[in-house]
Parts: sequence; C-alpha cells; structure tokens
Amino acid sequence: MNKTDHCPDEFWTQAVAFDRAHLWHPYASMTNPQPPWPVASAAGVRLTLGDGRKLIDGMSSWWAAIHGYNHPALTQAAQDQLQRMAHVMFGGLTHEPAVELGRRLVALTPARLEKIFLSDSGSVAVEVAIKMAIQYWQAQGQPDKRRLLALRGSYHGDTLAAASVCDPVTGMHRLFPGVMPEQVFAPRPRCRFGSSWDPADIAAFENLIAAHKNELAAVILEPIAQGAGGMWFYHPDYLRAVRSLCDAHDVLLIADEIATGFGRTGRFFACEHADVVPDILCLGKALTGGYMTLAATMTTTEIAETISSGEAGCFMHGPTFMANPLACAVAVASIDQLVSGDWEARIQGIEDQLRTGLAPCRDFTAVRDVRVLGAIGVVEMQAPIDLPALTRQFVEAGVWLRPFGRLVYLMPPYVINSEDLSVLTSAIGKVLSTL
Repeated sequence: MNKTDHCPDEFWTQAVAFDRAHLWHPYASMTNPQPPWPVASAAGVRLTLGDGRKLIDGMSSWWAAIHGYNHPALTQAAQDQLQRMAHVMFGGLTHEPAVELGRRLVALTPARLEKIFLSDSGSVAVEVAIKMAIQYWQAQGQPDKRRLLALRGSYHGDTLAAASVCDPVTGMHRLFPGVMPEQVFAPRPRCRFGSSWDPADIAAFENLIAAHKNELAAVILEPIAQGAGGMWFYHPDYLRAVRSLCDAHDVLLIADEIATGFGRTGRFFACEHADVVPDILCLGKALTGGYMTLAATMTTTEIAETISSGEAGCFMHGPTFMANPLACAVAVASIDQLVSGDWEARIQGIEDQLRTGLAPCRDFTAVRDVRVLGAIGVVEMQAPIDLPALTRQFVEAGVWLRPFGRLVYLMPPYVINSEDLSVLTSAIGKVLSTL
C-alpha cells in the first residue's frame, strides 16, 4: 500500500503545498503559482486524481501517450529491459534496443533517411538537426550558411537554437536578444488543409529563400500541422513548393515531426500528405508512447558522410543519456504496437467523431474557428482564455484538457473509444457555451 492509498487527503495537501513552494512547472510563475492537480495513477485514457476523481485525458500527456497509460505491452518491455540494464553509455558501446529501434525507424521512414542520432528530447532533436545543417555547410566550405528560414506560427522547442526558430512574436525572442540566434521568418501559410491551393501563398517564402540563400543552412518547419505555435493545418502543396525551392536554392529541409509523427495527422508521418522527403527529420513525443523521454534526428548518408569528412571529423554532439536502453526498448514496443493494429482506421474514426462532436462550437459567439485533422481537434476562441478557470471547469466536467492562448484543443490517445471521446467533445461544448 502506498502513501496515497493510506492517507490521500493529508498526503496530497502536503504534496501540493510543497509543489507550489519548490517545484517549477512549465511556463509557470513562482511568485503566483497555480495549484497543480495531483495525479495518483493513470490507466488507459484515465487519470485518477489524488481525491479519487477520474478524468478522461484529451491531451495524451502533451501528445505523447498514444496508447494511453500503463499499456501492458509497453510496461512489459520496460520491466524486461530493467532486468538487463537500465542504462549504458552510447560512447563506444551499443545494445540491442538501440539496434532494434534503428531497424524500425529505417524501415518506416523514406529510404534516403538512413542515419539516426538518438537524443533526449524533442528540443534536443531540433538542436541536433540545426547543428547537422550548419556542420554540413561548414564541411562544404560554406561557413556563411548558418541561418535558418522558419515559418511564423511555428514551435520547435525551448532550448536556445530551437527557440530561435519558433514564432518571433509568441516565442522568446524579446527575452534573449543578442543571445538567441537571429533567423529569417516567412509568413504562416494561408491555404488551409482541405481547401483550394493558391500558388500566391508561397510567394513570400520564395522571395525570402531567394534573397537569403547564401546564408541559409536550412529551412525548418512542422509539416502540414503547426503545433504549439497555433495549431494550424496548411495545404500540402505549400510543403511541396518548399521542398522544390530548397532544392532550387541549395538549402536543406528539416521536417520537425515531433508532434505530427506516428500517425497523429492520419498519415504515419505528416510529410506523406505531400509526398515529400526532408533532408533531416526530427522525431520525439510518441516515439516511446509517452513512457519516457527519447527523440531521434534522422538524415541522409550524404549529409552524414559530409559532416564526418569536415574539420571536426565527427558530429559534435553527444548527450549522456542518448540511446538509453530502457527508452529504446519501450520505443520498439510502442512502434510494434502501433503498426500491428489498424491505426489508420482508428485515426480516421477519431477524426470523424471530432468533426461531428466539435461542430456545435461553431455557433458560439466566443468561438472564432473549429478545425480538425486526424486525431487533432481545435477550437479557436475570439479572445485569450482564462486558463486556470477553464481548466477547473473541464476537471469538474470529468476531463483533462490543457488550453493555451486562444486555443482549446484535443489530441486524445489513439485507444480512446467513442463514448469517452464523446464525453470530451461534449465537455468542450458545454464549457465554451458559457463564455
């Protein structure tokens, strides 16, 4: 029997008090910390709070827990690996879980992407991708090609280089002037996914890449679906045009599929919507099914060999916990679980139900837009939301959602059934109808 079973009220009162006094949560103030909701356990698509209430999770723990919580196959993989070794350094050593994960990633991704760098998190995967691009051009004798062209409305992570290619208005650029690299930004694509394509939508991007081609190492973007920067879904022809322009101007293309990879948009990778292959691919989040942190940056043999023949003679990055065996073993189990089932039909069913369930929100005066793609549902409000108040209302309705800015959105686990998904969409409709 654990502490929460023995005396939940006393334990959680003290735990939350300690948390507020000492633990710094993401994007949170320490002078006015919001009390967190204590989670005692999680199973399937439900979180059990310290007071015993159960919430249907609509967030997949920031889009990672695609199989839900405490999945038997993933848990067994972790337990089995723990009996062998939890960790061993990857410098000079290798192990079966890393090799098996590598085999699966090479098999699932386009043939050009043969080289894999395993790291700790999505932000680090983007840092690695940026360093790969810069080192590649250095090795080519073009050290001036060290800037990135990114899209407004984008989000790529919180470390300095990753944050430098996030949206320049909603990101951190004003807080770290002179420290954060200065990048080039194109307007957010206007043509929506599923709408008509207007070739004029790529004009601004085309002008920028032509003007800066001699200093651009790479273009970085979230293919088809922008995530935390605005939850915006854009036309596949935009991505096709970007690939073509990168080729024409000798600029690498980095696809950040950390949020979109492993089926979230209805394709295994979002780049498949446009039949585009990037030069560098970033993966994370759902890679381990949300069990633990792990990320991968994949690239071509030509890029890897060019970097390796450069001045340094190697790629200059090496996290302590890269290719952690425990994480790799769970990632193998997660991928096997996903590909062994009819994941496409499951995502299509979620998409269909999200469209139906969120449609009534279009009639609310406080709502600006409703959009759905794959297992992503978004309700955009006219004005910024009161996050603590809205979160409390959702908890009272029996669901866990984490809105931000003007966006209330769903990224549920793929294992969610129609009844639980209906509870989520109904809760959104009920809460937003009062605004």
